[in-house]
Amino acid sequence: MKRNLTSLPGLIATFTLVAFFFAFTPTASAQNNDGEDLEEFLQGLSEDAATKYVAPIVTAFGMNLNGGWFHKVPSSKIFGLNIEVGVVGMGTFYPDDPEYLSFDTRGGFQFSASQAADIITDISLDPTLEPFRAQIEADLIDAITGREITVGISGATVIGDPEDYIEIEFAGEDIVIDNPLYGAPGEPATITISVPSDVTTLEIGGFKAISDLSFLPLIASQLSVGTVFGTRATFRYLPSITIDEDIGKFEYFGFGIQHNPGVLLPTPLPVDVAVGFFTQTLKVGTLFEATTTAFGLNASKRLGLGPLNITPYAGFMLEKSNIDITYDFILDEGTIDEQVIPIAFKLEGENKSRLTLGLSVRLLIFNFNADYNIGKYNSVTVGVMFTI
Repeated sequence: MKRNLTSLPGLIATFTLVAFFFAFTPTASAQNNDGEDLEEFLQGLSEDAATKYVAPIVTAFGMNLNGGWFHKVPSSKIFGLNIEVGVVGMGTFYPDDPEYLSFDTRGGFQFSASQAADIITDISLDPTLEPFRAQIEADLIDAITGREITVGISGATVIGDPEDYIEIEFAGEDIVIDNPLYGAPGEPATITISVPSDVTTLEIGGFKAISDLSFLPLIASQLSVGTVFGTRATFRYLPSITIDEDIGKFEYFGFGIQHNPGVLLPTPLPVDVAVGFFTQTLKVGTLFEATTTAFGLNASKRLGLGPLNITPYAGFMLEKSNIDITYDFILDEGTIDEQVIPIAFKLEGENKSRLTLGLSVRLLIFNFNADYNIGKYNSVTVGVMFTI
């Protein structure tokens, strides 16, 4: 059974699609020769597929969260009143490289003796071989348990074609045994058993609401307060909201600081320069948690006087983004075969640094800014602030 996720924001709901990968997990729990059961093997393979399915959007999501933090450097004053409050919009463009639009992951598994016995149950033999059935079955079990069977999952990623459905493929194989005990003298009988191939199609492809766009959008409220000894603090916050009893609360908070070391210099620099650090956390109950950090150098130069000015700005930031997904998938809920299958893994965004180039415009009590960010993916941010 899938938990009801219809009340989640569309973006967050995307990540929960990993739960669908467990719809095919079998109820058998027999151990293989290495102590790993088939259920655990498929669970691990499914988690690998899930990470590859959502990987493109994880990087885009992280770049959005790490964007839009600054549009100027704080003044090099010991004390000054400067308050800004408003909204920041971010958009990260998806890469058009085909490797981000689809995925394919595979793994090899060895059947246990009990699983091999299930495969050969009721095999059909030539009547002349019936007296040797026990020996033949034993030989087949040995042959099956000594082989590695391939299981694969492939299909569109979350930003791929919505109609490129995910397929779970179980590779078939013919297993042949020879044994002189049950053949004619000098002519050992050859027995062949086919382990049938199987392909299961999940009606899950690219997430249409996301793949129809060429970028991932995000919006956040933001408050900046300064300046004390050339330092300004910035906050992002959304009120805590209970999504539903099963999922829990949506929580979001971030903060950062910029410091202009020019406050300690006897003469001002021709360009304002600051060091900055920013971090934030977004949670959805125990299901989803995203954390990001960014730090680096920012520079800006104000052109104009008072409440009418333009400020070109730039920055180079090192950044990191992680997303933890923890989810219990309930198989056959309410039945005697009910199983709770835990899903838990961490995803890390690919982007490690960005170069930011932008322009800020002050018009009386309003400030408008826009910038372009160059990184693993490219992105844009825009901001509208009420300023004092």
